[in-house]
Amino acid sequence: MKASVIREFKTKFVTEEISIDNPVDYEVLVDVKASGLCHSDLHILNNGEGQQAPLVAGHEIAGVVSAVGDRVTEFKVGDHVAACVIQYCGCCDACLSGHSYQCLNKESTLRSADQPPRLSGKDGKPIFQLSGIAGFAEKALIHQNQLVKIPVEMPFPQACIMGCATATGAGAMINTAKIRPGDSVVVVGLGGVGLNAVSGARICGASKIIAVDIQDSKLELAKKFGATHTINSTTQNVVDEVMKITNGIGVDAAFEVIGLVPTTMDALNTLRLGGSLYLIGLFRPNQKLEIDGSVDLIYPNRNIKTIWMGSTNIKKDLPMYAQYYLDGRLNLDDLISREIHIDDVQKAYDDLATDKLGIARSVITSFD
Repeated sequence: MKASVIREFKTKFVTEEISIDNPVDYEVLVDVKASGLCHSDLHILNNGEGQQAPLVAGHEIAGVVSAVGDRVTEFKVGDHVAACVIQYCGCCDACLSGHSYQCLNKESTLRSADQPPRLSGKDGKPIFQLSGIAGFAEKALIHQNQLVKIPVEMPFPQACIMGCATATGAGAMINTAKIRPGDSVVVVGLGGVGLNAVSGARICGASKIIAVDIQDSKLELAKKFGATHTINSTTQNVVDEVMKITNGIGVDAAFEVIGLVPTTMDALNTLRLGGSLYLIGLFRPNQKLEIDGSVDLIYPNRNIKTIWMGSTNIKKDLPMYAQYYLDGRLNLDDLISREIHIDDVQKAYDDLATDKLGIARSVITSFD
């Protein structure tokens, strides 16, 4: 089958023919119909982040079940499914307390060392899977814990985005911050995750949803997701503008979705007394925040919280998002900027780096 492979970090995504094994135990073989290009995959290519190469990245997928292992109980051939990056065992303290996104035994979703590799190259050597998914490929072999059924009415490109961008962005609002009707929020960074955060704030009933980015095209796009106000941080002072919008009070919650020190400090300084900053974006290696504990946090009674995958319970939350989409409550259509061929993964990421058009998500839908 075709797959986009990282042979070495800090290089490029390259399409290759690789082999995939048959499903065993709790594994499900999925014919991939759509695979989203998340910025996190590019972050892995450029930084490694403790992963091993060769590696197939890609963690936002939707498709159709083509085979199942003999211990699979949730799925059958023909089911439409979406995957999520969250790996969990279902048995540890974190899982049993409702925090499967903090599972202590994530490796339980992978094969043991004495089993054949799920993926292998022409030389027969193993190829590693990012987060147990490896979605930049024609097929994916995934533990059933990382999959959910989706309605057959749901388009695959929109469905694939739910497993990361929606889970992280909307989940940050709904699960982690628990935004309430009437709250005010600011979202800094309007990629796929940031736009889903805007959607989540609207679903929660936030009264002021302030979207911040450097591209006017993305600011206009954010209005389609529920932004009530927009700020272009290249021409406007973010903190000053937020204070104007909130009559000098500041916002209840700020969400930084880029992973940069300057934007994090801007987000922190938009908060009202008692407000909370939520960090979603992945910081590059060796970035450090310098915060005055008293001036920035204690005296204004502010809080800082990191978010991992929107505190998501995939078996509950992803079907909910699918229903929200079908009911017209969650905008996923405007996230699909373009559909691409598997051979064009690197080009799509190159385009993202020089983006002038406001690309939210490129999605692989073609392999022939």
